[in-house]
This record gives sequence, structure tokens and C-alpha cells, in this order.
Amino acid sequence: MMLVPSIFKDNFIDDFFNDSMFSFPNSKGSSIPMMMHTDVKETENSFELGIELPGYSKENIQAELKDGYLTINAERTENKDEKEEGKYIRKERYTGHCSRTFYVGEDIAEDDIKAKFENGVLTLNIPKEVKKPEVEEKKLIAISG
Repeated sequence: MMLVPSIFKDNFIDDFFNDSMFSFPNSKGSSIPMMMHTDVKETENSFELGIELPGYSKENIQAELKDGYLTINAERTENKDEKEEGKYIRKERYTGHCSRTFYVGEDIAEDDIKAKFENGVLTLNIPKEVKKPEVEEKKLIAISG
């Protein structure tokens, strides 16, 4: 299983995810760090992803597996029904859609991944190896005579 390749230098991952393309601008033009900060922990039999999604509800989070790629989508909208008094000077809480994709391998199926959302953290448990269904071997029929 390969989550992210490290090809250039030891701290390639840190440099890559600290890049400005992984942040989004706010209304004043400065950038806010990307949502979906993720911890990846390796255990003996699996990888565990802990993805921070504070302020999101379970109903607005979707995990999809396609061609070996696990994609997490989350959406949060503003509550425009509330009557507001005053004007925001700065707004840092993100509203909108965010997404993150991890390569988990083509042998992994949806049923192999266990997911739990609790206290603003989506935890995904992905097995390292999956037992493939055994393919029946060819059986020869004995011919007498």
C-alpha cells in the first residue's frame, strides 16, 4: 500500500503540503490553511487515517473508493436563515466543499475499510493486506476404462 511517495528528499511531504496550493484565500486575500489535516498511523495489520473535520456533520461527509483511490469529500454551508446584525471584519471559518484523495491499492474493497466519525475527526482503518477470494482450481474428472 502506498499513501504518498517520497521521491525528492526526506521532508518532501512537509514541503509539499505546506505549499500555497494547499490553502485557500479568504475574503481579504490572505490564505487559510487547507482543511482535512490528516494523521496517518501504521499498525501491524493496517493503516489508520485520522482526518480533522471540525464543524462538519456526519451527513455532509462522503468516502468513496474507485480504482484504488480513496476520496473523502466534505461540505459545509452557511446558515443564511439567521438574521444578522453587523458586518464581519474577518471570517476564517470555511464554508464550501473540500476533498482529499489517497491511493490505497486496487485490492482494497469498500467493505474492507472501516470508518467512524466522532468529535470532528473521521477515522478510517484500512487493512494492509486483503484476503482475496480463493479462485477454484480446475478439477479433473476421472475417466475410467
